[in-house]
Amino acid sequence: MSLDENPQEPTVDRDMESHPSPSDGGPEAPSPASAPPSAANPAAKSEAPAPRTAEVRNALSEWAITILLLLFGITFLVQAFVIPTGSMEDTLLIGDHLLVDKLAYAPANGIEGLLLPYQEVERGDIVVFRYPEDVSQTFVKRVVGKPGDRIRFDEQQLYLNGHKVKESFVYHKSGYIDPYRDNFPSLPNVALSEAANTMLSANVVNGELLVPEGHYFVMGDNRDNSSDSRYWGFVPRRHIIGKPLLIYWSYDAPTERWTSGSLLNPRYFGDLVSGFIPKTRWDRAFRLIHGEHVE
Repeated sequence: MSLDENPQEPTVDRDMESHPSPSDGGPEAPSPASAPPSAANPAAKSEAPAPRTAEVRNALSEWAITILLLLFGITFLVQAFVIPTGSMEDTLLIGDHLLVDKLAYAPANGIEGLLLPYQEVERGDIVVFRYPEDVSQTFVKRVVGKPGDRIRFDEQQLYLNGHKVKESFVYHKSGYIDPYRDNFPSLPNVALSEAANTMLSANVVNGELLVPEGHYFVMGDNRDNSSDSRYWGFVPRRHIIGKPLLIYWSYDAPTERWTSGSLLNPRYFGDLVSGFIPKTRWDRAFRLIHGEHVE
C-alpha cells in the first residue's frame, strides 16, 4: 500500500451523537477550524501533492536531459573511435581509443563560421573518414595531398609539387623497396580497387599524381604496412568526419580483439577483466593528438 494512502477514514466519536446541541445549552460541537483536516475537507487528501511521485518524475527528467545531451554530443560534437590496425604506427597504436572532434571540419556557413572553430583540411592533418569502398567502415589516416597537389614518391621519398618533403612522422619497417608502394605512381604489382585504377589512369600527369578538386590523398604513417589511397584511391571531402583530439584509453590487444564487434565480446571479456591493469598503456592515457604541417 502506498504511503500516500490512508488505511481508514477518521470517524467522529459515536458518543458525540448523544451530546446536546449548543441550542440546548450543552457544550459546543467542534468547529470546522478545529476539526481534523480530512474531516473538515474530505478532498484534501486527494489534492495534496505526492512527493514520492514528484521525486521520480524529476529524476526521470534529469536522466532524459542527460541522455539527450550525450546523444547530441555523440552525434554532433565528439565520437569515440578505436584503432584496430597498425597502419598509423607508431603515431597511433592498435588499441588506442580516441575522441574525435566532429566540428573541426564542419562547413563554416553563416554566423556559425565566426563563432565556432571550423578549419580547412590541411596536409599533415590526421583525419577520421568513411572508407570510400565501404562507408559503413571508419578509417584514420594522415592527409598527404589536398586538391591541386602533385604527388610522387621516389624510393619512399615524398615529392610534393616538385619539392622534396621531410616527413618526421613516417615509419618504414619492412627493410626493402617495393616497386609500386615506394615508387608511386607506377605500374601496380598488386590488385587494386576500381577507384585506384581509375585514379592511376585519369589523374597521373608527367609521372605525378594530381589530386582533383574536392578530394584528398591519405596515407598511414606506417608506410610499409598501410592500406591507403595508393590502393583504393582518393577520399572525397564529404567522407571526412573529423580529427582525433586525444587518446582516452589504450589497451594492448591484437587487431581481432577490436574487430569483433563489441568491447564486451564473451571471447575476450575475461582477458579484459584480468588484463585491464597490466595491459592498459597508462602512459598514453589523455595524450593529445596533433597533426604535423607538411609543406
